[in-house]
Amino acid sequence: MRALPVGRHALLLEVDTADRAEALHAELLRRREAGTLPAVREIVPAARTVLLDGLADPAALAADVAGWRVPALSAEAGERIEIAVRYDGPDLAEVAALWGVAPDDVPEIVGSTSFRLAFCGFAPGFGYLTGLPERYHLARRATPRTAVPTGSLGLAGEYAGVYPRSSPGGWQLVGSTDAVLWDPAREPAALLAPGTRVRFVLAPR
Repeated sequence: MRALPVGRHALLLEVDTADRAEALHAELLRRREAGTLPAVREIVPAARTVLLDGLADPAALAADVAGWRVPALSAEAGERIEIAVRYDGPDLAEVAALWGVAPDDVPEIVGSTSFRLAFCGFAPGFGYLTGLPERYHLARRATPRTAVPTGSLGLAGEYAGVYPRSSPGGWQLVGSTDAVLWDPAREPAALLAPGTRVRFVLAPR
């Protein structure tokens, strides 16, 4: 793990895999809850890093984390949320062909996967969900769409994600949901937070 100063009051912790970044984020939250982490304003995970902002003494924490043993993240850690999905995406048949399965098999593959929100980005409420087995990883579309409908379930690389609003996007779209991923009038506004476990279930017909 590398600890890199960011300005006067922030520290960027860098690891070499997404799994380690998720485990590190969970460990930081655990230590903050236990009162063994210095006061910090924000803890922001990303694909291979976790940013701590609002530290009084980033250098002291950098020296401390060098000796940490960060345990692997338990598969059962974190809140679990189910999101109902209709498998009506325009790329469903193409994704099935790339996976070498029938389109009717895609809901079972996605639904049997235990996803975890690794980090947020791209748009408010958009979460990058990990957990898809490597054999199902997909390239982004060669030509992105100019407008992806709100609630679309997409796949790209090792990630799955639900578009919280209509926006351009190049992910492979396999389904859609009525779940509201981002609502400024709700507390918290985002339905999903880093560390949340997500299971996609079939929407009632």
